Amino acid sequence: MKYKLGDFVRFVDEKMEGFVTRIIDEQMIGVTGEDDFEIPVLASKVTYIHGYHPAEATKSTSTADEKPVTPGEFVQKGVYIGVVTDARASSVVHFHLINETSFQLLATLTTDKQQTFKGEFAGVIAPKSTENMYSAQLADLQVWPKFIFSVLFSTKQNIEPPAPLAVHEKFKAKDFSTTKKNIPLLNQPGWLIRLDEPELVIDAQKLKESFFETPTEKIVIEKPVSEVDLHIEKLRDDYQFLSSSEIMEIQLAHFHKALDAAIVHQLPDITFIHGAGNGTLRNELHKQLGRHKKVQTFMDARKEKFGYGATKVLLK
Repeated sequence: MKYKLGDFVRFVDEKMEGFVTRIIDEQMIGVTGEDDFEIPVLASKVTYIHGYHPAEATKSTSTADEKPVTPGEFVQKGVYIGVVTDARASSVVHFHLINETSFQLLATLTTDKQQTFKGEFAGVIAPKSTENMYSAQLADLQVWPKFIFSVLFSTKQNIEPPAPLAVHEKFKAKDFSTTKKNIPLLNQPGWLIRLDEPELVIDAQKLKESFFETPTEKIVIEKPVSEVDLHIEKLRDDYQFLSSSEIMEIQLAHFHKALDAAIVHQLPDITFIHGAGNGTLRNELHKQLGRHKKVQTFMDARKEKFGYGATKVLLK
């Protein structure tokens, strides 16, 4: 496949043009025009529009252009992945390796999709520069492969390079649910993921002293409401990007938090609204309530109001 996401193309047989927003297979691509409608088309039926350069494209400085930096000014930390949306095709996101250090980076990106590995990028990123490594459809986040980032550090100066980085990342919807921030060097809004996390330094003396300190703050647990709605749209704004297993995990975590708070505040009962659906969440709640030591009994709550979509829990 010679085309990649974000390429600007023109139809051979029609007066239409747009951006590649989906790679369907080796022969088919999806092209989105000004009307934001994606059209599947054979790759052989479109052609590049020469002279167009995406705003996201950045050029790396040649390895021979490394400028001397005094040891005091040499920056050793600051390797990130910046994820930004395409300026013209908002459904497409681009992954940029951002090098804020004074090292040259020898970087690769390999994708792992169910043990099928593919080299997506290999190159040199100059100090204080960026490089576009990969592009993807944000709507396909649930089926994105695992990303394997590898980075080596290099400099002609008399400075010891840090250990190579090998970061394995499986992105989830929650990684893109936060507010966008301005990405350094790109000067575009997006999401920033740090690859060279600062090392955790443990002060043994302070750790020893902490064992003998009296807690100064008391943990305050808020009193829960009498009816707790576990529908995922009530708990998360980005629920449409979550898988069924992630949804269940979030709902159960909220259930346990509310149940524990009800026990702490010695409430006589609490009702969980889980909906009828296919009964998966209801069955899981009943299974966990059945073996909880602080639960006296539980039952369907007010069938005239909830049907079989809520459970009332009586506490000891």
